[in-house]
Amino acid sequence: MSDFFQNGAITTLHRLQHNRLTEMENELLAFSKERPMALVLPSLYSELQGPALNNIIEQIREIPYLSQIVIGLDRADRSEFNHAREFFSKLPQPHKILWNDGPNLQAIDRLLAEEGLAPIEPGKGRNVWYCYGYVLASRQAEAVALHDCDILTYNRELPARLFYPVANPSFNYEFCKGYYYRVADNKLNGRVCRLLVTPLIRALKQVIGNMDYLNYLDSFRYALSGEFATRVDSLKEIRIPSDWGLEIGVLSEIYRNHSSNHICQVEIADAYDHKHQELSEEDASLGLSRMSTDIAKAIYRKLATQGVIFNKETFRTLKATYYRTALDAIEAYYNDACINGLKLDRHQEEKTVELFTRNIMRAGDSFLDNPMETPFMPSWNRVISAVPDIMQRLDEAVEKDNTQ
Repeated sequence: MSDFFQNGAITTLHRLQHNRLTEMENELLAFSKERPMALVLPSLYSELQGPALNNIIEQIREIPYLSQIVIGLDRADRSEFNHAREFFSKLPQPHKILWNDGPNLQAIDRLLAEEGLAPIEPGKGRNVWYCYGYVLASRQAEAVALHDCDILTYNRELPARLFYPVANPSFNYEFCKGYYYRVADNKLNGRVCRLLVTPLIRALKQVIGNMDYLNYLDSFRYALSGEFATRVDSLKEIRIPSDWGLEIGVLSEIYRNHSSNHICQVEIADAYDHKHQELSEEDASLGLSRMSTDIAKAIYRKLATQGVIFNKETFRTLKATYYRTALDAIEAYYNDACINGLKLDRHQEEKTVELFTRNIMRAGDSFLDNPMETPFMPSWNRVISAVPDIMQRLDEAVEKDNTQ
């Protein structure tokens, strides 16, 4: 049973009662007449053979309120795309696949590259960016939610709870972030959020002082969750990061564009498990090592736009403050795991914090060496301004792939 405590800069919507799925779906079906809903599923082709996606699709098949499903497909050749069309054909709802590696969307990408507007780095950010562009182009939805395709504990209450705050016409939320706790095999997970993001934010408060932006980030119970929902109009103006800073970058953009009373978080699952990234201690370009560096840089970049001045001494102080804060967090999480009968390897936790500590400095050095680095994809408003018929072109490209 969840608590009902409200703290921080945004509203928290808890899971106070179970067995409300049927009632919620009936309400969402009613809401959909005024506010149609689209679900975005960014997927690698390899996830079609994974342990999670088949169950996800079986669950989504039963959802009655969706007006549109948009699947972003990465790393697929022609035969794999055809297999994906067959795989997703069991969905009874209107759905389209964005074949990101196919000739039609590659032509769109080249067109945008000529204007200096195409995403440069492949990955989830690029996939989501094109999916959002297609949602705007197709004009079939007023609210859109996104979740990953590797969720092992998925059931259809997750999208229902995610959509509800932005789909309910009597609510004023423009953006909703999902949260949950990460447990699998009797082990406490969620290392990057527990051991990097929260301690780093709290260390920054000590080093540079209290700031509304840092308090805002610290209000999210799981800032790195890949599940969020928003009103479609918001998609036009946000700039999505192309690196591992996607989730923090989206939160930062929402902070810039909306007041805190239009932002909420919702508990979407009792427990949550998905594919785990390797720590990658030996290669800073992979796994959680790369992720931690990109996340730290995303936060530094946003703070710089708020007038914060960084230098070598700042990052040295931040490193020491973060390290002490993170070690204290390990103690708290260890005790929490013990009282709940869960496993937590304190030695491995401290090794992880040591890696993150190095990467906080690495991210700081990179930020100082490349202050003009902007790994953000442009807003769709800017793209439309540069290429006025881009929405029509994108709509036609996706339709061509899905009807050939």
